[in-house]
Amino acid sequence: MTFSLKSLLTVSAIALTASFATIQPAAALDDQQKKEIGDFIKEYLVEHPEVLLDAQAALEKKQDEARIAQSAQVIEQNKDAIFNSKNDVAIGNPKGDITVVEFFDYNCTYCRHALGDMDKLLQQDKNVRFVLKEFPILGQDSVAASRVSSAFRLLSPEKYGEFHHKLLGSDGRASEDTAIDVATSLGISEADIRAEMAKAPNTDMIKATYQLATDLGVNGTPAYVIGNEMVSGAIGLDAIKEKIANVCSCGKTSC
Repeated sequence: MTFSLKSLLTVSAIALTASFATIQPAAALDDQQKKEIGDFIKEYLVEHPEVLLDAQAALEKKQDEARIAQSAQVIEQNKDAIFNSKNDVAIGNPKGDITVVEFFDYNCTYCRHALGDMDKLLQQDKNVRFVLKEFPILGQDSVAASRVSSAFRLLSPEKYGEFHHKLLGSDGRASEDTAIDVATSLGISEADIRAEMAKAPNTDMIKATYQLATDLGVNGTPAYVIGNEMVSGAIGLDAIKEKIANVCSCGKTSC
């Protein structure tokens, strides 16, 4: 996250003028005194520009801590829906010490890049349980592909991981037709898929996921829940592993 120079100057100005306020109330300052204070602040910042970086770092840290605290509260209140929903499939170690939850969309380019991160993580860490939470937000094709995916999961849960990998990793846009093509390539007939879609539409599941995402502050994909934190974006394998290590060490993503 970046901040404008104007914002940083405001932070610095407040800090620098605080000492003046203890000496003389702001209301008692005349225009000349206010100008002198402003000139002093400007001169100080020109001579000590590192103050701006310090202010930016402090502000980023404070906002990050507030974000994590808020997400931790929501995660605690929705643990079952996040980590143990019957609508989701977990791959990796079903009894793993650490659970990583990913909100994804089959048409999300960044999710496709992050697919390799998931694969490497599960190869390198046999204690990870990885929950796939479908969050179709990129148009009707995504919603349609998710409906096929949900039907496939009900018909062949043991092959869902393979279905997920093939559909998300494929070229082109995911849709109902491409999702059915993947399903049939894995041995489930189109007739069975369509019958299951009619019998068990996933509309309620999608609504529940949308509400959960809203509560967590998820506004894009991919998004992860790791320990006590919701993390936005394809942050990369190293960052995920670092957060997992911290959770194992101190119970939080930041120790």
